[in-house]
Amino acid sequence: MSDLRLDATQLDRYSRHVIMDEVGPEGQKRLLDASVLVVGAGGLGSPAIQYLAAAGVGRLGVVDDDVVERSNLQRQVVHGDEDVGRPKVDSAADFVARLNPDVDVEARETRLAPDTVADLVDGYDVVLDASDNFATRYLLNDYCALTGTPLSHGAIYRFEGQVTTFSNDEDSPCYRCIFPEAPEPGTVPDCATTGVLGVLPGTVGCIQATEVVKHLIGRGDLLEGRLLLYDAMGMTFETVSVRPNPDCPVCGDDPAIESVHDVEYEETCSISAD
Repeated sequence: MSDLRLDATQLDRYSRHVIMDEVGPEGQKRLLDASVLVVGAGGLGSPAIQYLAAAGVGRLGVVDDDVVERSNLQRQVVHGDEDVGRPKVDSAADFVARLNPDVDVEARETRLAPDTVADLVDGYDVVLDASDNFATRYLLNDYCALTGTPLSHGAIYRFEGQVTTFSNDEDSPCYRCIFPEAPEPGTVPDCATTGVLGVLPGTVGCIQATEVVKHLIGRGDLLEGRLLLYDAMGMTFETVSVRPNPDCPVCGDDPAIESVHDVEYEETCSISAD
């Protein structure tokens, strides 16, 4: 990092970061020079995009193939009523442009697939998984684990959420260390069926953004090796230790998954029989 100088506007915008010893001008420059890919511009992605952009992450990728629906607006705070019918990535990009001109947004209106994941993920410092389906969740985990890309995981269900961070270095667990395969299709209903408390993804997505910011500035203790469980109704937080699983099919001692093309992601995200 050859130039730590911030211009006058940046010094004003990020002044509450700059005066903190834990961030300072160097930490803010790290954020401005960093790149984060957010997969999903919905409930989790909205607060993550909002706060990563406000923090000054210089390059923000947003991947989503959906359009804004009015039923999204109860929780997806980067979209407004005037955005109904628009691609979520376009609405999110416009929101960021209004919030912080320092941030370059790369909007990708597509869905992750084994054939596209490399093109979408490669070149980013960190990936934030704000997806709402197991196929994307496992695909991102497997690709990031195989390539050593840091990954922030978040998920929500009705009144509950969970967050963890996978550094994906040699000592890191991955999502499959906790959940080797996805549940059978249809066994876990989505929020359209069961509902979701509108503010819940705000809390979980903000925690994910916090983890990403800490990783980028190299400060604080990450949720590496810990799964944070949040219960909004009881207003409780609990952490569960997560260790690397030597039998993990992707990061274990004898991995069965050496490529994302080894997995059938549309069913239980299990290893292909071929």
